[in-house]
Amino acid sequence: MTELFKAIGLGLVVLLPLANPLSTVALFLGLAGGMSQRERNRQAFQASLYVFLIMMVAWYAGNAVLHTFGISIPGLRMAGGLIVAFIGFRMLFPAQPAGHFVEAEYKQDELEARAGQTTPVNIAFVPLAMPGTAGPGTIAMIISSASTVKSGVHFPAWVLMVAPTLTFLTVSAILWICLRSSGAIMKLVGQSGIEAISRLMGFLLVCVGVQFLINGALEVAATFQR
Repeated sequence: MTELFKAIGLGLVVLLPLANPLSTVALFLGLAGGMSQRERNRQAFQASLYVFLIMMVAWYAGNAVLHTFGISIPGLRMAGGLIVAFIGFRMLFPAQPAGHFVEAEYKQDELEARAGQTTPVNIAFVPLAMPGTAGPGTIAMIISSASTVKSGVHFPAWVLMVAPTLTFLTVSAILWICLRSSGAIMKLVGQSGIEAISRLMGFLLVCVGVQFLINGALEVAATFQR
């Protein structure tokens, strides 16, 4: 069990800065202002479910996509490192508030256009789940991690089978709790607090992205030495 908790903890340390549920909270509050509490809760649950499904698909189908397009693991690591580092730089030196996405602007326009209608606009998949929580950086990290695990990380086989699902489930549960408690979180930390936490997570992502680039470059260099 210790190995299982260790694997889950490692996964959360890697994924939570990328997922950044607090920035999704700010996005959720900006888009769900006109919804009833029941509709907000429904959207929060759906967004968490979509995040879980996206992560599961990335973990189990990512390698098949790589083989289909002939993408090597070092290439994926270097590309993923660039994406993660770029996202980190944007969070560290934001030109726009945390949780701002072009998709959110389109969804806001849709909300305004359908104001007064009885059918609510669904914001759970776009932009809350993707790209708000499970964006390109998160997906690249999951695919790269899946490739690393399958190429020799020292965990028991049963841990490698169980830990990914539990990790993704935990991330989704954290997101669901944050969205359900979005009003209280905003009152507690405020927009400035969310910005500060996003910058801290941005710094961590820059470090992770650079390390990904280093690992990919070392693997490429090792192939030339053989």
